[in-house]
Amino acid sequence: MTRMGRVGVLTAAESWAEGPGGGSVVRRILLGSQLRRLRESRGITREAAGYSIRASESKISRMELGRVSFKARDVEDLLTLYGVADEAERQALLGLAKEANVAGWWHSYSDVLPGWFQTYVGLEAAASHIRLYEVQFVHGLLQTESYAHAVVARGMPNAPREEIDRRVALRLERQKLLVSERAPRLHAILDEAALRRPYGDRAVMQGQLRHLIEISEQPNVTLQIMPFSFGGHAGESGAFAMLRFPESDLSDIVYLEQLTSALYLDKREEVAQYEKVMTRLEEDSPDAAESRDLLRGLLQLT
Repeated sequence: MTRMGRVGVLTAAESWAEGPGGGSVVRRILLGSQLRRLRESRGITREAAGYSIRASESKISRMELGRVSFKARDVEDLLTLYGVADEAERQALLGLAKEANVAGWWHSYSDVLPGWFQTYVGLEAAASHIRLYEVQFVHGLLQTESYAHAVVARGMPNAPREEIDRRVALRLERQKLLVSERAPRLHAILDEAALRRPYGDRAVMQGQLRHLIEISEQPNVTLQIMPFSFGGHAGESGAFAMLRFPESDLSDIVYLEQLTSALYLDKREEVAQYEKVMTRLEEDSPDAAESRDLLRGLLQLT
């Protein structure tokens, strides 16, 4: 990529990543990818790059993956090492480094937000297209307040009420994304098991089902239900989410949540496997209109 091409990418990133949301996370990833390209184009090893900024090879790796904050001095030294002398290009990258360190709104919930999940919240807020499959319960972006409270309380039976309320508040804050000016396209597939498994009392479940029917009518939301009647299906490996971003310089990311951590997959071959699974789930599930009928049927039975 030419020097002007790189600067153009940064300008585009700034235009859509403004305001509260995932901009800082995406900027870190973009800056890291730019630094990696510069290093590789000069044939410089991570070890040599780390030495130039008094850091380890693993620190350079984390920087290039966008997993750490950036010090202006480190970025300046790396740009010098990589032979970037053009002042406009240097300032574009240094400006990106400064903006990448701005804390997102979710940092105010750091008392109840695991560090490994902060990255996902930032990426979710910056995504232009979210595709997900859920089997255990209704996905957090689609939960009502009462249902979310029941889910959190069930998962943390010994937590104080204040902590449960904070976690629910965080979940509701995330949902504002779906009605924002930069609302992403959301394509969600819920296994029927997630709707049959009760969280809270009857009123809570009825409210949740009504909410799913209503939100599925939003133009940016597609909701499908994978019914029991289909039998075995492509989602046998469990729940996952796929995130796509407006910036072409960012690859799609697959998010896999575990009990105490999470996996973020961005290798093309790995993402492609989940793409195939998601596509099969979308093809095999009843369409959005039929899925709403299924939800209405479940509501009558609840």
